[in-house]
Amino acid sequence: MKTNFANFDTKEIWRKDRDHYIHPWTDFATFKEQGSDIMVHSEGIYVYDSEGKQYIDGIGGLWCVNIGYGRDEMADAAAEQIRRIPYYSTFTHLTTPPAAELAAKLAELAPGSLNHVFYGTGGSMANDTAIRLIHFYFNRLGKKTKKQVISRVDAYHGSTYLAASLTGVAFDRIGFDVIEDQIHHISTPNSYRPPDGMNLAQFCDYLVKEFEDKILALGPENVCSFIAEPIMGAGGVLVAPPGYHKRMLEICKKYEMFYISDEVVTGFGRLGHFFASEPVFDIVPDVIVSAKGITSGYVPLSATLFSEEIYEVLSVPQAEGAMFTHGFTYSGHPVSCALGLKNIEIIEREDICGHVREVGPYFERQLATLADLPIVGDVRGSHFMMCVENVANKETKALLPAEIKIGNRIANHCQARGLIARPIAHLNVLSPPLVMSRIQIDNTVEILRESIRATIDDLVKEGLWHG
Repeated sequence: MKTNFANFDTKEIWRKDRDHYIHPWTDFATFKEQGSDIMVHSEGIYVYDSEGKQYIDGIGGLWCVNIGYGRDEMADAAAEQIRRIPYYSTFTHLTTPPAAELAAKLAELAPGSLNHVFYGTGGSMANDTAIRLIHFYFNRLGKKTKKQVISRVDAYHGSTYLAASLTGVAFDRIGFDVIEDQIHHISTPNSYRPPDGMNLAQFCDYLVKEFEDKILALGPENVCSFIAEPIMGAGGVLVAPPGYHKRMLEICKKYEMFYISDEVVTGFGRLGHFFASEPVFDIVPDVIVSAKGITSGYVPLSATLFSEEIYEVLSVPQAEGAMFTHGFTYSGHPVSCALGLKNIEIIEREDICGHVREVGPYFERQLATLADLPIVGDVRGSHFMMCVENVANKETKALLPAEIKIGNRIANHCQARGLIARPIAHLNVLSPPLVMSRIQIDNTVEILRESIRATIDDLVKEGLWHG
């Protein structure tokens, strides 16, 4: 589809956006003056702004446009479903074919006995559902004190009240209230920054012991679940020490807790599999939470997958006439579910997971070459989920002062050169569409290299860094 960029009155759109739209994660120190960049077109791995400039979308929308942009099949599937039946409630005993078909497909793709699906419209909602239904599960068993949830520092699980409370990123909590009496956070499994003197095996032992000690301190009779991203996303693309997830699952089983694997980012191909928990991390969790890549971001959809063990308790009537009173207007929305099915069809037909398993290691190797730059302390992640950590001193791993905003500086240079790279404090994150080729990876890495060099030059000129 050709876009006539002249049709967009950039100044008028910019003004309306600035005056009326409250954006997620707005920096109000600059927003009222700078406003927003306006993206109006997309194709493959590229997005275009209202002036016609092309950018490599190095962040895949927001970890989510897995099959790439501009897929006519997705548009056709949406139009066909809209013409057939655009919406119907799935409350009580009503359904639509896409909702039923997608649930069955997700059960087929999921590991173990995760055969039951609850739909929402985003990862925050899906994580809320996971916790709420686990609380309900233990209520049904008469274990009404089992309400405490253990999460991790630097975890990201969403932005609704409960999901934001599960989140352990301190920056995201500034000025906001969170639930503190039921949610607890243990240490970040940051393999780049283990406690002094610990190797990765010792660090893993430390983390597992800390987890068990926390459960014992709270009382196993009070703790219902542990929630973890297989690789921590917005908290810094943190990869835990080998064996960590498997050992944490074993602790959960020991104390009759449920392990929730938050695969909102890692699911649907980002690590080379539809779900990464079992093939990558050797665990079969009790709950898997998914969103983002389930439709490649084309429409909102999330799915919380539960094991047979949990479903068998949830599905027993509480009393005569009682119902399972949890749900949302758009649970199982037929257009979203139709696009979920089409998205999975495309991933399977084009073997996009295979492409990620083949090309992802190349992406890792090419990004690793940035380690020769004087401020690049760590390049980490897996496949199409990567991060560059920028430091003041490679030996001590000391950070540059926060007010320098090193991640933003690098991202701004990237954008000027035609690459969108996500800044998170001193980090730059890359999570591009999974269809990216080797040549496009080379272009991405070269732009990032040039941008880091340009940023270093700026810091030297400003007297902020001396090497």
